[in-house]
Amino acid sequence: MRFFRLRFPDVSRVVLVESGSRHLSESVIPRLRDYFGSEVPIDLVTCYAGLPTGLREDSSTVFHIHNYRDREGRRRLYRELLDSQPSVLVIICSGEPIMTKWKWALAFRLPVKLLIVNENGDFFWCDRSNWRVIRRFILVRAGLSGGDAVRTIGQILIFPLTLSYLLLYATGIHLRRKLSR
Repeated sequence: MRFFRLRFPDVSRVVLVESGSRHLSESVIPRLRDYFGSEVPIDLVTCYAGLPTGLREDSSTVFHIHNYRDREGRRRLYRELLDSQPSVLVIICSGEPIMTKWKWALAFRLPVKLLIVNENGDFFWCDRSNWRVIRRFILVRAGLSGGDAVRTIGQILIFPLTLSYLLLYATGIHLRRKLSR
């Protein structure tokens, strides 16, 4: 998988998926400019109107997801992003349910190096060298770390039993109605 390769591409263009609050993007853009250089264009995939502070209109392309709602629109978005030849995709994983499907669809569809940014503005590359960070990140997001781990695992284990009980109960009630008529 291209995500876990250790090789870094020459960064010619960055695509930022604004899958968090606008203030997160505005705090991340200066850090990305420091990291990649101020001359690297940053394109934006967003659901918000306007540009975040720090993004230049002359060197950035903004892709509003409202223009790509249907299947053909999403294909057009993938083509347009591929035509711009980005080398890095930056996704914000802030724990907010904003553009979740979009960011993961773009991560899997575009042949780029993936950079994940959390809600604090910290970021890490999605590659083999960071597998421990990625594992910990997933566990925290899934609620399987800290004090919530036992409760979450208990809910996962009890769910099939609860579902089976409810299905058996509903079946019994419907059978009793049928037989009593």
